[in-house]
Amino acid sequence: MNDLETRQDIELLVNKFYQKVKSDDKIGLFFNDIGKVNWNEHLPKMYSFWESILFGQMSYKGNPMRVHFPINDIKAIEKEHFEHWIKLWTDTVSENFSGKTADLAIYKANNIANLMAYKMEMARKLR
Repeated sequence: MNDLETRQDIELLVNKFYQKVKSDDKIGLFFNDIGKVNWNEHLPKMYSFWESILFGQMSYKGNPMRVHFPINDIKAIEKEHFEHWIKLWTDTVSENFSGKTADLAIYKANNIANLMAYKMEMARKLR
């Protein structure tokens, strides 16, 4: 198995990951029902997000936290949801890639999920 090396690799990873998310019983509702994600807009943003994180391309413009707060207001995005997100991400990375950058993708996703879980919990306490 090859490592994550190109934007095309990131696109493949992100597409496969979100195919799982869309049909997932535990977290799919946050994307499909509550967030009503426009996938034609969301996926390119996620390609740029991961390209920036993994390759330092700085192609992502946005604030991922800000997008999640309104969803968290409608239905709490709990630590268990982020843990499930991580499981889906880790499984998808491991099914498709192997190497230093693939390991970094899993490591970074864990850090992001932990930070977001904390911030979502803090936001709910401040309501």
